[in-house]
Amino acid sequence: MVIFTYIGSNFWFERYNLQLHKHVLSTLQSIVIMSRKMLIDGDVDGTTEETQYDFDLFVIGAGSGGVRASRFSAQYGAKVGICELPFHPISSEVVGGVGGTCVIRGCVPKKILVYGASFGPEIQDAREYGWQVNEKIDFDWKKLLHKKTEEIVRLNGIYKRLLSNAGVKLFEGEGRIVGPNEVEVIQLDGTKLSYTAKHILIATGSRAARPPIPGKELAITSDEALSLEELPKRVVILGAGYIAVEFASIWRGMGSTVNLCFRKELPLRGFDDEMRALVARNLEGRGIILHPQTNLTELVKTEDGIKVTTDHGEELMADVVLFAAGRLPNTKRLNLQAVGVEVDSAGAVKVDEFSRTNVPSIWAIGDVTNRMNLTPVALMEGTLFAKTVFGNEPSKPDYSNIPCAVFCIPPLSVVGVSEEEAIEQAQGDILVFTSTFNPMKNSISGRQEKTLMKLIVSAETDKVIGASMCGPDAAEIMQGIAIALKCGATKAQFDSTVGIHPSSAEEFVTMRSVTRRIAAAGKPKTNL
Repeated sequence: MVIFTYIGSNFWFERYNLQLHKHVLSTLQSIVIMSRKMLIDGDVDGTTEETQYDFDLFVIGAGSGGVRASRFSAQYGAKVGICELPFHPISSEVVGGVGGTCVIRGCVPKKILVYGASFGPEIQDAREYGWQVNEKIDFDWKKLLHKKTEEIVRLNGIYKRLLSNAGVKLFEGEGRIVGPNEVEVIQLDGTKLSYTAKHILIATGSRAARPPIPGKELAITSDEALSLEELPKRVVILGAGYIAVEFASIWRGMGSTVNLCFRKELPLRGFDDEMRALVARNLEGRGIILHPQTNLTELVKTEDGIKVTTDHGEELMADVVLFAAGRLPNTKRLNLQAVGVEVDSAGAVKVDEFSRTNVPSIWAIGDVTNRMNLTPVALMEGTLFAKTVFGNEPSKPDYSNIPCAVFCIPPLSVVGVSEEEAIEQAQGDILVFTSTFNPMKNSISGRQEKTLMKLIVSAETDKVIGASMCGPDAAEIMQGIAIALKCGATKAQFDSTVGIHPSSAEEFVTMRSVTRRIAAAGKPKTNL
């Protein structure tokens, strides 16, 4: 307690200091708030006048990322509108559907077909486990497709309810940007609706690319492949990425003859080379015919089907030709050039580390930005967008240690760096641990199909910086391994973890011997 004995200069001096201290604190707080506001709103002049908009946020595209960003923004109190094309299993410039590629014509229906294709070989293997199975096993493609369509219609409805329950206003129609703060929605009957928004988010995803090959109109993409009326008996696939090897496994599992053509020596460019080699062996082991270092030069319609000519002069006959050679961002009809939003040579929207375009009020997430084209990544970007713009917490997506899976049969799953990436980035020696074995299930069924597991470790820090697996349940196992890598787990911590026995997963904690040590100086490159 301070007692002032007289009213004089000392009293007024101390009182002035106290007021000055409070003023400084208040000013610092204002600077912090203003800095965040400048980042989020682009409000550099500090003006306090608020323009009135129809929405705080308008999202173009109601796929996984767009729906997530909309819902989470609404939870922060934002008034949100979103538009999406009308529902159809096969997308085009005028149809799409709430849920987007993943739910309607991507991950979900594809995984359903993978499950369906897996039963054929499983039934064959069941004989050695004592099951009496008839020699002739019938498969009803149309029934599976009907069940698949029922499921995606159900999910489409769930996504619509999620938006409604969050208070997000859904518009059905094609969205385009007509100004930095204005969008236009073209409805089914051609009516144009115009809305203003403080922030606009582009989340329109991507579409399958069609290589410029003579006769390309005879080929289909993954969209149509998920909705074919008849199961093709003969298939030629061009490509060697996720979609190509997954559909090769699907159709082969259902009994089709499958020819897989690709430009490199091995499929799945960008993945660990050792894993790629095993995937290739497994595909061949299941009866898929591989054509490495091969491109297609012409497709011709004949009475017997589609005649496919390769650049080696080989001719293949097919009922269906699938183009699975990449995807392109959906930006063509967004009117981006008119409002000055920058795109790259492929048409992907350019964004900064917060998912903001060069136009301060316009943002973009998901495949349309062509950063890391995975559904969970779009969900992450959507979540952090909402946190940045409406949660007053600027947040950058972290693209390190993101797990992924290729649902070929058997599947491949990875997290962290491949061996090749580790060598390229190495600051010190790299330790590689591998385990190759015949899964216990195969020892009874007699199926000759190896599982491969691999850990990449920094010799200097003992941290596990990469993990991969090709074999049954790889994706289910790798999700747990991804948590360990995200937490910075060391090889010693893997080794000290007790395994689950008997399981394939326990191999990840029992790999004690180094398969090879690679010196930092040696940085071999691959052209596979």
